[in-house]
Amino acid sequence: MRKMRIRKIRKRIVLLWIVALLFVTSIGASFYFFHVAQVREEKSFINHKARSKDNALYAYEQNFDQLSKETRWMTNQGLKQDAWYVPAANETNKTVIVVHGFNSKKEDMKPYAWMFHEMGYNVLMPDNMSHGESEGQIIGFGWNDRLNVIKWAELLALENSNSQITLFGVSMGAATVMMASGEDSLPKQVDNIIEDCGFSSVWDEIKYQAKEMYNLPSFPLVYEVSVVSKIRAGFSYGQASCVNQLKKNERPTLFIHGSKDEFVPTSMVYKNYRASKGEKELYIAKGAGHAKSFETDPTTYFEKISAFLQKNEK
Repeated sequence: MRKMRIRKIRKRIVLLWIVALLFVTSIGASFYFFHVAQVREEKSFINHKARSKDNALYAYEQNFDQLSKETRWMTNQGLKQDAWYVPAANETNKTVIVVHGFNSKKEDMKPYAWMFHEMGYNVLMPDNMSHGESEGQIIGFGWNDRLNVIKWAELLALENSNSQITLFGVSMGAATVMMASGEDSLPKQVDNIIEDCGFSSVWDEIKYQAKEMYNLPSFPLVYEVSVVSKIRAGFSYGQASCVNQLKKNERPTLFIHGSKDEFVPTSMVYKNYRASKGEKELYIAKGAGHAKSFETDPTTYFEKISAFLQKNEK
């Protein structure tokens, strides 16, 4: 009897050690994946090669480089934030805030800025928090960035109360402007929103990438990383939802997504589109991968955005 009890105790001790080891491993993995997802550094899974001369947007980028621009700064959420401001060729009240994507920077948005310049807009191009020349070490996945976009819009409205502001973003930048859309503090001068390939929520995107990149289930890892994000970045992944923010949005919104997007799956745009309460349009760019809708068909992209803006001008 005594030997049996000793064996049972030993088994329980071994089991407890295994459980403890799995717990420690799981927690360690959650901090590792938080670092991969949200700590500022170059990401090996993001390609930022310079556009070659045969790229459809190369000429747009070169044209932008001929424009005069000024650097603007502001402090928000305790961090200094940087932006470029490019005035329109002719004086106008129309300004677009152009927001870049994950692990990118304002310089990567030159073709988009040139497009809006061609449409007659002033262009403000901020670096998101923890990107480019802006301060910060933790990436906000659009949720923290939405507050900076609102602040930039407020500054434009203070400068010119007659401003007619458009919010435009690509990928994480698209999520940023969608997340801003649901805030009461967004200035009334913001007339409309254009998003290109934004995710439906941080939870949906991280869950998708955990499966695609690492073949990992959402439980328990994504839940644990979300907790780490809540502690270090101030938000949980479920909280950072474009869908929930769009449910409060009544501004005209154009939703754009590539039909072949495998980084932010195309299915997410339909969730966002259905959620928005205001006037809305949907453009699915045939054959375009992630953030490639403009590059794949520049003419149609230009026409779709131009028509949307003309329709919703005040």
